[in-house]
Amino acid sequence: MKFSTCITPLLAAAALGLGFSAQAQSFPERSITMIVPFTPGGVSDITARPLAIGMAANLGQTVVIDNKGGAGGAIGMAATAKSRPDGYTLMMALPSLITIPISDRISGRAASFQPDQFRPIARLTADPTVLAVRAESKWNTLADFIRDAKAQPGKISYSSSGIYGTTHVAMEILANVAGLQMIHVPFGGGGQQIQSLLAGQVDATMQTPGAIAAHIASGRLRLLAAMSRDRVPSLPDLPTARELGYDGEFYLWTGVFAPAGTPDAVVTRLRTAVREGAAHPTFTQAMASQRTPIQYLDSEEFARFLQADTRRLDAVLTKMGKIE
Repeated sequence: MKFSTCITPLLAAAALGLGFSAQAQSFPERSITMIVPFTPGGVSDITARPLAIGMAANLGQTVVIDNKGGAGGAIGMAATAKSRPDGYTLMMALPSLITIPISDRISGRAASFQPDQFRPIARLTADPTVLAVRAESKWNTLADFIRDAKAQPGKISYSSSGIYGTTHVAMEILANVAGLQMIHVPFGGGGQQIQSLLAGQVDATMQTPGAIAAHIASGRLRLLAAMSRDRVPSLPDLPTARELGYDGEFYLWTGVFAPAGTPDAVVTRLRTAVREGAAHPTFTQAMASQRTPIQYLDSEEFARFLQADTRRLDAVLTKMGKIE
């Protein structure tokens, strides 16, 4: 799988060159829409909203957040892929941009979209996921959780952002390495997943520390393990699944994309706006309050990161096979 890193072929670009040049010089002349392919409250949403404020300050135009949740992010991503490549439609995506096309292939489904329909603008964050349960649950450690899940196959439930969505894949990686069978309860986005756990509708969820920071601080949720190679700096007492004997990792990054074919000059302007937006106090303070370190990668470096992450996740998902 490849991500678009260049504009349309030479002849097409030549035919449209004058129009694109004029557009780029005046861009943006109106508000920009940033599609978040999940319902409000999840990682992509809480990253997009403060970024939009900083981008607007740079662009001199409003950046409007449009939540298009459903199908693990596929609905909003497909909508972005079909959007006019003029710079006025962007998307804040997660690793489901990679996992959904892989899952379509594994499941024999027609592809909802392909990575080469998007052009990476920048990566903002890259957090490991953590396994969370309610504070009043009987599970104090990952060993407690795994013991009960093995003793009661198909009884313990967990929430996710949808089949092959980011938090689904993260939990299935743990389930695969630990030999667990659990009940998967999909939702349209991070906020619903978290609320379902708090309300007692499910037993567990896999999230980033930032998405549930307030509930960790309030004592409503308990963390059992991090799905990372090393311990999370903001949670130094939380062991990793790896150090507890379960060799699984999953990092939930956030990144801004434009439809493939967006002119180079417009992309350059957007790169500047996103870079400045990520340095804006509204964004940096929001990420700090969520215990989420900013791990910025500009367009070309982000594209290389995506190629490597695609290879890694393709190997993991192919090994896991079809999951429900």
